[in-house]
Amino acid sequence: MERVQKLLSQAGYGSRRACEVYIVEGRVRVNGVVITLGAQADPLKDVIEVDGERLNLRAIKKQYIAFYKPPNVLSTNIANHQDDRPTVRDMVPIEGHLFTIGRLDADSEGLMVLTNDGDMANELAHPRYDHTKTYMVTVYGKLDKETLTRWQDGIWLEEGRSAPCYVNIMETTPETTVLRVIMTEGKKRQIRRVASALGHPVKRLVRTHIGMLGLGKLKRGDWVELNKLQLQEMQTPAPELEFIKKRRKILRETGGKSRKSHGDNNKGASNQRGMNTRPKSEGYKGRESRYADDEKRPYGKASDGDSRPPRRHGDNDTRPPRRGSDGDSQKRPYGKSSDGDSRPRKPSGTSRKPTSARRDNISRDSGTHRAPRKPVTSRRPSSNKHDDDLE
Repeated sequence: MERVQKLLSQAGYGSRRACEVYIVEGRVRVNGVVITLGAQADPLKDVIEVDGERLNLRAIKKQYIAFYKPPNVLSTNIANHQDDRPTVRDMVPIEGHLFTIGRLDADSEGLMVLTNDGDMANELAHPRYDHTKTYMVTVYGKLDKETLTRWQDGIWLEEGRSAPCYVNIMETTPETTVLRVIMTEGKKRQIRRVASALGHPVKRLVRTHIGMLGLGKLKRGDWVELNKLQLQEMQTPAPELEFIKKRRKILRETGGKSRKSHGDNNKGASNQRGMNTRPKSEGYKGRESRYADDEKRPYGKASDGDSRPPRRHGDNDTRPPRRGSDGDSQKRPYGKSSDGDSRPRKPSGTSRKPTSARRDNISRDSGTHRAPRKPVTSRRPSSNKHDDDLE
């Protein structure tokens, strides 16, 4: 028993995710019953139909086609009515359900593979399998070592940080630089976006290899069926994969920063949350070394205070002197408040806020008991637990 979307993918209806759409839309039946997502079937016993057409896995021949996509050709299988540019399927007139491995944007060119083998397409497209794709990229300007390091380590894009890759300078001219870029992951227009973020827009982008399978003698618009040897080459990663793995390991161990780089690998990033890779300001000292140059004084008893260096304020210090050597401070006798108060007195016309009357039942003048005050019924109870003692 297999999941129906996997069987459809093996039959060439597209990737597993694309085949799930067929099921969700109710276009797939098993033994005459419309199925839901997650249903399983036995291809040797059950009758599987897609849009009324019976699925026969035994009669399906696996096809693998290498195609040199020219610029201004869309990688989609279905044409857009609002876009008159041709698609890959228009240029590869082979009957049957075919889908692409390694899409390219319309402005790019190079090697693509069309197949009806859904399992192989999923394996070659998913980053976790570390299948490599090689590009020859012509950018404007000249790249220095720091820029190459930042490109290889990955920079922050809108959807996250780009994965480590291999970048090598192949040729330079007064205006442009030709780079060889090898990647195991491909976000949408990733090379173009990374190059623009680093200040070197792309002039031309050509994919030359998928794994070890190259364009060979193919010219723009040409296609050819692959043999078994070429299939093995396509599934074999480039030798530079070891460099990418080492780079990936170093970045994990150093928290996202290369040991060989000293700058900000994420300059120009839109989101640097959780990654502390900003360059330190000039003269910055760490928390431990911030006070390393200050004089360290040992702790001592309070009685040893006289041996400490004098205060830095000098004659401007108006505070009372420190305690004596015996540890006891000199007690000053109490005096009248008027003797020690050097502030000017308030005018006779002003007075302090009158204090509230005593709340007990004893008169201050006569010392006799007064009648208790009548409780006020309209007063709300207080939340202060001590208010009852004042009544």
